[in-house]
Amino acid sequence: MILLEPDDRALHGYFSRDYAPVVTVAPGDSVRVRTLDAFWSAGPFAGGEHADRPKVPQHRSGYGHALTGPIAVTGAQPGMALEVRIDAVVPASWGTTVSGGRPTSFNTRYGVTDSTVVHTWDLDVTAGIGRNQYGHSVALHPFLGVMGMPPAEAGEHSTIPPRTHGGNLDCKELVTGSTLYLPVPVPDALFSVGDGHARQGDGEVGGTAIECPMDRVDLTFGLREDLTLTGPVAHTPAGWVTMGLGDNQTDATYHALESMFALLGRLYGVSRRDAIPLASVAVDLRVTQIVNHVVGVHAVLPPGAIR
Repeated sequence: MILLEPDDRALHGYFSRDYAPVVTVAPGDSVRVRTLDAFWSAGPFAGGEHADRPKVPQHRSGYGHALTGPIAVTGAQPGMALEVRIDAVVPASWGTTVSGGRPTSFNTRYGVTDSTVVHTWDLDVTAGIGRNQYGHSVALHPFLGVMGMPPAEAGEHSTIPPRTHGGNLDCKELVTGSTLYLPVPVPDALFSVGDGHARQGDGEVGGTAIECPMDRVDLTFGLREDLTLTGPVAHTPAGWVTMGLGDNQTDATYHALESMFALLGRLYGVSRRDAIPLASVAVDLRVTQIVNHVVGVHAVLPPGAIR
């Protein structure tokens, strides 16, 4: 298994097709990755304002999430689908949730642009429990918030908005045992990961989850020439998931549903007209996230919902 560390070679804060890959794999190969938390933190939060958090020396002004990669996949070309099997996601022992203190649209609605709240979390990975400084406990549900590839356009692109070829999807269903399928936008895929979440609710309504480093992320890569995708699709323990993105919830919802109708056609051989009533009785809609400039909605077909 190839090992990839968040070091000078591999750390980056934008997506770009112009970045040279740090490793190259063939379909069927596995990579073990370690990631920083999204904030580029050098260690656990120790109090004070969010801006005072010590960062690793690789951080630069303007960077988004701390990403590890890019990983080139031999033979990947636009028109194919990249298959990413998530074999393990193991958080570090600490994490942080931050809300307020920024003039975002959601903080303005909440009335918390002038004050920052920080919850620090001790993560007991063995027990699967996270505890904050106020004594609140939650069950861990770890996944990576960012998994994706750069846009086809040249230059450096923000890591914050999710895109049809992945990135900051923030979909909590992408846990260990899931397989993510993404349309390939650039030759060799140039796949990067980061933004570890020890737990997140649907919507990520405060702007952050339990943001944490990941001590171990095991991924196995494949290529699918038989899948024509318009957005992310995943097979997860919660069922099949199709993800929609849009400027508003309505657009994101219909994007997710069109992907689900196409998926139902592949799975059950039904027409789009028949997929619509099937989805109406078997598919659940969830708000993935509302805080990343682009709204995310995902449609879920639970296991056994259609037989």
